[in-house]
Amino acid sequence: MMTPPVGKECILDTSICAVQSTESRGECPNRYGDLQHAQPRAAGFIPAVLLHELEDGGGKPRRSWLTLHQRKHLMPLLRVATCQFSTEPEIDKNRKSVLKLMREAADHKAHVSHFPEAGLSGYAGVDIPATKGIDWDELVAATKEIQAEAKKLKQWVLLGSTHRLTEPHKPHNSIYVIDDKGKIVNRYDKRFCTGVCRPKSTLDMQHYSPGDRFVTFKIRGVKCGVLICYDYRFPELYREYKKLGVDVIFQSFHNARKSVVRDGSYNIWRTIVPATMACRAAENHFWISATNSTARPSMWGSFAVRPDGHILGQLPLHRTAVLMTEMNVGGTYFDAAGPWRDRAMKGELHSGELVSDPRSSNVTAL
Repeated sequence: MMTPPVGKECILDTSICAVQSTESRGECPNRYGDLQHAQPRAAGFIPAVLLHELEDGGGKPRRSWLTLHQRKHLMPLLRVATCQFSTEPEIDKNRKSVLKLMREAADHKAHVSHFPEAGLSGYAGVDIPATKGIDWDELVAATKEIQAEAKKLKQWVLLGSTHRLTEPHKPHNSIYVIDDKGKIVNRYDKRFCTGVCRPKSTLDMQHYSPGDRFVTFKIRGVKCGVLICYDYRFPELYREYKKLGVDVIFQSFHNARKSVVRDGSYNIWRTIVPATMACRAAENHFWISATNSTARPSMWGSFAVRPDGHILGQLPLHRTAVLMTEMNVGGTYFDAAGPWRDRAMKGELHSGELVSDPRSSNVTAL
């Protein structure tokens, strides 16, 4: 099976296979260790990265440079399979889809497979009428089978499902974090459920209880975080993950089958989701894997985003498929906010140094 080279992504299914470069091209930094201000160059330019300074035989400082391709082999790298399929009301159908895509991802040496929101259980109010109809024994058995397959394949899995709570509490809309030994090592519960609570619960709030925890974990030395669908409307969540040192966000969506607006032809999500994900990646300088259900009508195909905000090849609508992306952490991707981000996160909302000048404070003067 083909494995995409470092810095490449590959779209995989039974009928398509395309490879596109995801390499960031930038100039050699103009001072030791300065990677923040690398600017784009013409295609074909191979940037060099200053690795260290040494003393040569004559006692003079000597700089050692590596090409970006060489440097990538020294950086943490995560091979991510962003998996999409049509989530259905039947747990068994979803189980089979998940297992099939896990195996396909394993054929392409994925370290982690990422699945849509409620991918195993079905999404209440959309795929299934309500969570009360979930066969919990079947759901647990299906989850355990996926855990066993993760152990067999030595593959991490981000599995969308529903997590039962004690009656009368509504369950969580969750992502199970399953490690490559088949163990559930954590669980993210959707923090921002759609709808309102009063005077009558609507949308997600009819079916789910919101969560209140950030979830981080490391895969092959890469620190990861998880979010679900409507969470993307709240940039505060991404800033908190940035403060926690996260390098990759796995965000599972279900923008499919049924719309929250009456006009079924209205599809703002096709525009706003990729644009928002690109913005969240660039303003926080981390990778994002965004996966969506392909149930008809699906609003957009799954994709990945680089830390500079560039959206990598998007999967086609309404087709079961895998997007393979090699996410190299610490690459020289352009980071416009880099010099001032830490200060901004501490509440210092300007660059440089402020001046004390009467002509600055007089806001009505010419």
